[in-house]
Amino acid sequence: MLTKVKKQKVIKDVALHATDTGSPEVQIAVLSKKIDELTKHLKKNAKDNHSRRGLIGMVADRRKHLKYLEKNAPKRAEAIMKKVGLK
Repeated sequence: MLTKVKKQKVIKDVALHATDTGSPEVQIAVLSKKIDELTKHLKKNAKDNHSRRGLIGMVADRRKHLKYLEKNAPKRAEAIMKKVGLK
C-alpha cells in the first residue's frame, strides 16, 4: 500500500511546479511506485488474483500515460523513464 507520505515524496521528486498532481510525469511516477509495491506483495502471495488484476490495470494505465507523453513531448517522456527506472 502506498502511504500518503510516500506518495507525496514521489510527487515532490517529479512535479513540474508546486501544486502539480495531475501531469503525466506525476501519474507515471505514482503508478510506478504502486506497481513496485504490488509486485513485492504478489511475490509473497502468488495466489492473490484480485491484486494481480489490479496490477495489470495499473501497468496498462501507465503505458497509456507513457504513450501520450511520448507522442506530445518525447524529451519529457525520456526524462521520466530514466527518473522512474523504466529504461
